[in-house]
Amino acid sequence: MATLKVPSNVPALADDCDNLRKAFQGWGTNEALIISILGHRDAAQRRAIRKHYADTYGEELLRSITDEISGDFERAVILWTLDPAERDAVLANETAKKWHPGNPVLVEIACARGSKQLFAARQAYHDRFKRSLEEDVAAHVTGDFRKLLVPLVSSHRYEGPEVNTRLAHSEAKLLHEKIEHKAYGDDEVIRILTTRSKAQLLATFNNYNDTFGHPITKDLKADPKDEFLKTLRAVIRCFTCPDRYFEKVARLAIAGNGTDENSLTRVITTRAEVDLKLIKEAYQKRNSVPLEKAVAGDTSGDYESMLLALLGKE
Repeated sequence: MATLKVPSNVPALADDCDNLRKAFQGWGTNEALIISILGHRDAAQRRAIRKHYADTYGEELLRSITDEISGDFERAVILWTLDPAERDAVLANETAKKWHPGNPVLVEIACARGSKQLFAARQAYHDRFKRSLEEDVAAHVTGDFRKLLVPLVSSHRYEGPEVNTRLAHSEAKLLHEKIEHKAYGDDEVIRILTTRSKAQLLATFNNYNDTFGHPITKDLKADPKDEFLKTLRAVIRCFTCPDRYFEKVARLAIAGNGTDENSLTRVITTRAEVDLKLIKEAYQKRNSVPLEKAVAGDTSGDYESMLLALLGKE
């Protein structure tokens, strides 16, 4: 499901670090060399490169990158080079500090990651920012969004396959009742979405569809401009169909006048080692155009080359 392509014969760690150092030095930066190395190494290999680079040259690799490149290319390389948990921590911190209704990043981190990944992101947040993710979300988010997002980012869901079918039926009815009365921020709605296992939630949403004849997300479109309803739909889609959820994020980032580089970079860097192949398939099916072609048509230069490398272009 990942699109990352690591060479069958990976160079020695010292050689990777030496070549990166050479890419940063001299009259100009060798961006192609940076992409050829970092754009084709998995998380464990990138982690080892960062450590060896710091030990050898007395400088953090990320500092060398920011000193030599800039703009969208820099952001893509930095986000990709970060450990996945550290990357989530950085994205979460950016979002919490500049939070506004409709920003989906906290939902993605809380709902499109496994329990261990979310826990690791919270720990990375502690280590990097010397605060908890929960307290920063609580400090910057308000109203029903705070009621939803604080327990979402705090959760540690059970990840087993067990399902209580009777509970799924009763909670599907409960959700329908609350939605029917437009009680979208009701404590019971929040409780179900923020505490139940993924398997249990999928059973509940399937029961909702079977009982009421349509998906729960359809009933959460009563007001298309309501950002809280949009957030609830994002929560459900991240649980039920993350590939189609992220396909839509990528599609909207590319569509229209101008590119939303932050969203496009986020999708590609966070999913390249997870399910970007499925996202590419969903994009092709939905748009009849390969995602690589759409990205190439909307980006340029080294930024384009970095994204295409992560998309698996040969």
